[in-house]
Amino acid sequence: HLPASGVYNSILWAVVSYVLLLWLVRVTFGMPDPAKRDQLRRDEASQQTGGRITLTVAEQKLDSHLRKLKLQEMSAAQFPPALHFFKAKRLIEKSPVYKILQKMPKGAALHIHSTSMVSVEWLVKNVTYRPHCYICFTWDNSVRFLFSDRQPFPRWDCFYWQLLETLRARLGDPTGFDYSLMQHLTLFTESPESEYPTQDIVWEKFEKAFIVAAGLISHAPVLKDYVYKGLQELYYDNIMYLELRCGLSRTYELDGTIHDKVLTLKIFHEVTQKFVQDYPDFLGARIIISAHRALGVSEVKAAVKEAIQLQKDFPDVVAGFDIVGREDDGKTLWFFREALSLPAQLGSMLPFFFHAGETDDEGSDVDQNILDALLFNTSRIGHGYALAHHPLAKELSRKGNIAVELCPISNQVLKLVSDLRNHPAVVLMSEGHPLVISSDDPSLFGTSGLSYDFYQAFVGIGGLKANLGTLKELASNSIRYSSLPANLKNKLYGMWLKKWDLFVAKNS
Repeated sequence: HLPASGVYNSILWAVVSYVLLLWLVRVTFGMPDPAKRDQLRRDEASQQTGGRITLTVAEQKLDSHLRKLKLQEMSAAQFPPALHFFKAKRLIEKSPVYKILQKMPKGAALHIHSTSMVSVEWLVKNVTYRPHCYICFTWDNSVRFLFSDRQPFPRWDCFYWQLLETLRARLGDPTGFDYSLMQHLTLFTESPESEYPTQDIVWEKFEKAFIVAAGLISHAPVLKDYVYKGLQELYYDNIMYLELRCGLSRTYELDGTIHDKVLTLKIFHEVTQKFVQDYPDFLGARIIISAHRALGVSEVKAAVKEAIQLQKDFPDVVAGFDIVGREDDGKTLWFFREALSLPAQLGSMLPFFFHAGETDDEGSDVDQNILDALLFNTSRIGHGYALAHHPLAKELSRKGNIAVELCPISNQVLKLVSDLRNHPAVVLMSEGHPLVISSDDPSLFGTSGLSYDFYQAFVGIGGLKANLGTLKELASNSIRYSSLPANLKNKLYGMWLKKWDLFVAKNS
């Protein structure tokens, strides 16, 4: 029996493609045809990220300039993407390529966590200097903060609370003390290899920092200033829109009053509206509600139901739902399958934006998160470090137009890769897989905005093949793969394109 026509056509097309390929690369008994060689090179280049973008004359001029600068950096004694970011940061800041990227309009930041979006220097030198701020030192060499109009009661992790204003007065010069507080809120260090010899150690410090920051950020008056400051830091790095992963912690007041999560959403929405009024060329921000993978199934069910309701109540603010936390230690997406099936069962259109594949533990149950994220119709894949090792998942995500949220610095600092030239995204970028660049937890890595991550992706992961077309596609991808409705995507793209053309004109 003959196969069905659709299958037959697929087989016929595969045979024709194979014959054509053999014709192009067939063995010859002499010099290969230079024209065919050039055609192969053009065809391969067209497949990479940005390979199908036709550059204007001005863009070609800037592209040529960037290539010369990149060549100089790649031939230097110390190549930043090959070094740990904490050691490379100063080199990157001196880089002419980086300085151009700082000025580049980057579109949107689609993968940033709420407790790490503002510099730790601001948290310490501004927030901890406010009245009624208390501190306690825990048994595991960490700290906790709390705003209160009276001496806080002891609790299991904090036996004795001290008023920071009084403590600083006793110290005289608090410079060293303030620096030590910053160290509790960031991973940044001058000696990362010795301080963080394993993934377990760096993740332990990583997750402790979130807990330390929470006591400051969840104070309602601080949260308002914190969100505004975070948007400002993004804006100053030429970012025009934000999608923020947020666990929606309950906020509290000086008198101990605790508000529900609705107030957190209202504060976020009101502050964002105020920011857009102050900076009209910033489009806005939305929240991806997140639950931690250390929770149980019943707790995640409750979180999903809550997210469904909050999306109904705040459709312009709530973009979707995610499960966060270290994949290697936490429960898999499949473990939560009953909870993650709820939106479909309840007739909800709550989108998912799953962290998946942030692991090098190939072949494990955790490694299957990539496939399970796709089975649950994720809108994007957070990190996707393992995706290149899953050919079927890679094909499905590409055909489904599901972008990977690439966070190069995060992947390196959390010890998935040491030299960014060896990052699996090299393959994804060469194939033109849908990608967006983001920064994950900027304050924990000593960064702000997206410029550092764009540098690492452009110079390290992309190598010499990455050009201005690559940058243009990555920036426009952040708009294309955002959760915004079509009309707002078009509006944001128009705003971004004007900035892009001006950027090219000024730097070409």
